[in-house]
Amino acid sequence: MKDFHGIIFAYSAAPELRELVTHRTAASMPIFGRYRVIDFSLSSLMNAGIHDVGVIMQRDYQSLMDHIRNGKSWDMSRKDGGVRLLPPFGMPGYHSGNYFGTMEALNGVGDYIRDIPQKYVVLLLGNMCANLDLNAAGEQHIRSGAPITAICSTHTPPTAQHRYLVGEDGFVKTARFYREGDEEGYTSMEGYIIDKELLVRMMDACAAENHYRFHRDALAAYLAAGGKMGVYLHEGYYMPIRSVDLYYRANRDMLDSDKRHDLFAPERPIRTRHHSLVSTYYGENAVSSNSLIGDNCRILGTVENSILSSEVVVEEGAHLKDCVIMRRTVIGKGAQLDCVIADKDCVIAPDTALKGNERLPLVIPKSSHI
Repeated sequence: MKDFHGIIFAYSAAPELRELVTHRTAASMPIFGRYRVIDFSLSSLMNAGIHDVGVIMQRDYQSLMDHIRNGKSWDMSRKDGGVRLLPPFGMPGYHSGNYFGTMEALNGVGDYIRDIPQKYVVLLLGNMCANLDLNAAGEQHIRSGAPITAICSTHTPPTAQHRYLVGEDGFVKTARFYREGDEEGYTSMEGYIIDKELLVRMMDACAAENHYRFHRDALAAYLAAGGKMGVYLHEGYYMPIRSVDLYYRANRDMLDSDKRHDLFAPERPIRTRHHSLVSTYYGENAVSSNSLIGDNCRILGTVENSILSSEVVVEEGAHLKDCVIMRRTVIGKGAQLDCVIADKDCVIAPDTALKGNERLPLVIPKSSHI
């Protein structure tokens, strides 16, 4: 797919993720014990042969830069092109501080967008978990003749989403923004394949009117003027990572073998930055059931229905149930954790009892000592 260029939006902190994004963006969130959320968008582009990719950032992006580095893990380390990390260049007349919307983010790196040599641009969110077949999506986009193809899901996530109703000709006839529940139409994954010339025209029009949003401003105006937009349907696993609840659900979903095999399809591998670590040690009385446990952990207690990242220590008598534990966290002797998300480098004192619930898991901020 030499005519395609990737753009990943990784500037959003998603405030509903609360303590988990105090020092990072949603795209750089650790997930599934081994990965970062942005790995799924990067890998989807890589698997389609799209190696020229811009990652739009704005603030708290140090962990994202440390993770992506030169893009070698996704075969995007190139002399010409490859992955480019794009901090905000600024734009006179637009707001300072957080981007108000996607069009403002695009105009913030407008010079980069205008210099893209490819004919088509793939726009993806950095905070979604999905393994997209962008080869099929790109072929459909070219075949349809529509300047825009919306990447949609056949599933409805438990959060507000945009929905598109498609006519008999296969093109969008109605767009409904910010809908709740399983309504008519297809769920937008907020991913698009768009002709570069049209994207630049949209950016210029929004800049001239001080408009910031892709859907309510640029896309709504395009459709109202009679513009054609096709739909590519992704039938596999999809979960946007926008809140603590959705993050927790996504992690728990990977304990279901069917969902795990769906997301990690062998024909489209998900890559991440490699860490060379030794195997996990299990003590004589250790118990692990229905859990995903990373490398170089030390398990002496009980781990049940949980996901542990690398270098986690679970001391004797400790019991973890329905938990998500990030790197280098230590769970003291006899501690009891139920429905807990512990960020990196936490220390839980012996005999501590912490309990959340599936709808409202307890979040322990990074480097906390409890």
